[in-house]
Amino acid sequence: MRRRIYEIIEKSEGDDVLSSIYDYFMIVVIIISLIPLAFKQEVLLLKIVDKVTVSIFIMDYLLRLMTADYKYHKKSITSFLRYPFSFMAIVDLISILPSLTIVNSGFKLLRILRMIRALRVVRVFKAMRYSKSFEIIGKVLKTSKNSLIAVCVLAIGYILISALVIFNVEPDSFQTFFDAIYWATISLTTVGYGDIYPVSTIGRIVTMVSSIFGIAIVALPAGIITAGYMSEIESAKSDSKDN
Repeated sequence: MRRRIYEIIEKSEGDDVLSSIYDYFMIVVIIISLIPLAFKQEVLLLKIVDKVTVSIFIMDYLLRLMTADYKYHKKSITSFLRYPFSFMAIVDLISILPSLTIVNSGFKLLRILRMIRALRVVRVFKAMRYSKSFEIIGKVLKTSKNSLIAVCVLAIGYILISALVIFNVEPDSFQTFFDAIYWATISLTTVGYGDIYPVSTIGRIVTMVSSIFGIAIVALPAGIITAGYMSEIESAKSDSKDN
């Protein structure tokens, strides 16, 4: 029985009709669960939608926890202890918690901050386990991990160096070092909001240099991911031909 539950709740493979229906059902539930976030008012209908969808998420989480030994192919209690710390299990848990209201001594512990409500957006990531495209992207990120980490280190280093330079070149325009980091980040990404900017000639030169090099650094991850994605697609086509 548990084996069959595991086969249904996992992403559909082959011609398992029940598993495919479950996948589509969960995608629809995820989309519906995000609707209340588009409204500021907490009307009764939206509350009902949130309660129903979160109940389905809780059931899904419990079913996955209950069949964790099949996921890890290990009939041991360690499988059940390991699952809650997996990436998707954490995403599931974060998706559930903001909608739960625990009343203790007359106040709601999980709604102290209104910001907690925004954590429900994490439910979007639940769709990752039901999409083959997300699965391919996951493989690409895994295989290109070292290259992407190197680019991230390069970007962080460039931001810090640019921030230090501009902070010392033009201290009047940047009150704190965080302001300089903020400026360096938006310059690196070529966004340029214009709320903080240098006014001196040398400061503008630093900005131009930062923006030019920023274009190259921002382009690197896109190239790495695109190359990896195409490689995975070709690999999938090759496997399908062999089968």
